[in-house]
Amino acid sequence: MQHIDQIYIDGAFVTPHGTERFELFNPSTGRVIGTVRLADEHDARRAIEAAKRAFAAFSVTHKTERMALLRRMHEAVEAKEQALFDAIVEEYGAPVSRARWMAKHAASVLLDAIKVLDNYEFVRRAGTADVVMQPLGVAGLITPWNSNAGFICGKLAGAIAAGCTAVVKPSEMSAIQTRVVTEALHEAGLPAGVFNIVTGRGETVGAQISAHPDVAKISFTGSTVVGKTILRAGAETLKRVTLELGGKSPVLVMDDADFAQAVPLAIQAGFMNSGQACIAGTRILVPRARLAEFEALVRDEVGRTKVGDPRDPATHIGPMVSQKQWERVQRYIRIGIDEGARLLTGGEGRPDGLEGGWFIRPTVFTDVRNDMTIAREEIFGPVLSIIAYDHLEDAIAIANDTLYGLQAYVLSTDPVAARAVAARIDAGRVLVKTLTHEPAAPFGGFKQSGIGREYATFGLEAFLEPKSILS
Repeated sequence: MQHIDQIYIDGAFVTPHGTERFELFNPSTGRVIGTVRLADEHDARRAIEAAKRAFAAFSVTHKTERMALLRRMHEAVEAKEQALFDAIVEEYGAPVSRARWMAKHAASVLLDAIKVLDNYEFVRRAGTADVVMQPLGVAGLITPWNSNAGFICGKLAGAIAAGCTAVVKPSEMSAIQTRVVTEALHEAGLPAGVFNIVTGRGETVGAQISAHPDVAKISFTGSTVVGKTILRAGAETLKRVTLELGGKSPVLVMDDADFAQAVPLAIQAGFMNSGQACIAGTRILVPRARLAEFEALVRDEVGRTKVGDPRDPATHIGPMVSQKQWERVQRYIRIGIDEGARLLTGGEGRPDGLEGGWFIRPTVFTDVRNDMTIAREEIFGPVLSIIAYDHLEDAIAIANDTLYGLQAYVLSTDPVAARAVAARIDAGRVLVKTLTHEPAAPFGGFKQSGIGREYATFGLEAFLEPKSILS
């Protein structure tokens, strides 16, 4: 049983002013594994004050100094990889293959920031003017539970590379991961106040950060509903805002696709991170003429997809993060059945042999119309919808007929034709016959999937403001 009683403000671990105790669970068993004492509005204000004090000196450091800090941060987080891996598996329930990637990713994003910063020019000439890219100020960084450590380090890397100081509000559901990361970053020896980590609820700590006049920038990853609330709160002081929000990503299977390759890719795209991924490919668009063939292969592929103990190397899908999330996914499965979609595989309840824990039967619906609830709303679990199309123009229209536009996938044996289709899909990233991640490319969404971009030069400039100097 772990009891986390401290937050991190002004270069030191301190006891929160807040007194609420929040229980932490192992989602594989549903049992309590610890508690965290949550910060409150007072703690958030203290952290913002510390970041504001530190900004004056930190904002004028040379990029080589910041690169050195980022390298120390990388080394410190990398040294904690095993502890972070163990926390991700126990507290979040990620299967070991995914958890290992997540633990490594938390360190690698810091190296990625160094590479960007090394090649970035903060002063450039524009006609007769010098354009200086100036750090915005205090950045509020709000992270989700589905990749908590990676988002803390990734957002913090961008802020520090730019010369901003930061207040991080991580998910209270990920407090064990947060503690591992905070201890690592403390050991890296950054100046006091440059980063502060305050675990608390969104309606208290998050709301304070979103509205506080001394916070110049917000970077938030989470649901579209919460993102809109943050945007409204920040509007009063015209904060610069980056929002990486929900998705309902299409997997467009073209009629020339090799189904032996396309089906496993489509299932992996949909079930990645146990389905708890904003980029998950949850709408699979299939040529109607080949629908029966595709369905048969999907049924077989899902049958080979193991759900269960995340520490078993054979496991593909772990539990949902919480009882609330498990119930949410169950509700959407019932909605799919009630709306007339045909259940191809899966369904309500836990998988056979799993009596405890928040496990979901991996579920695929077919005969889904794009106006059904399960095709419109983000479920955030291993529930996929197969939607048949009659011709390519129809498929592109269905792919774009969504409130979201975060990521999309195109599967085809013709790379030229696939790229032409990719160019017509409204999404921040389109992956053609791959599931890879490219940190040198910007990440973010169209439409209600967000505002702005993270990673690479675009992510760095999200923490900078251009200033023109004419003489």
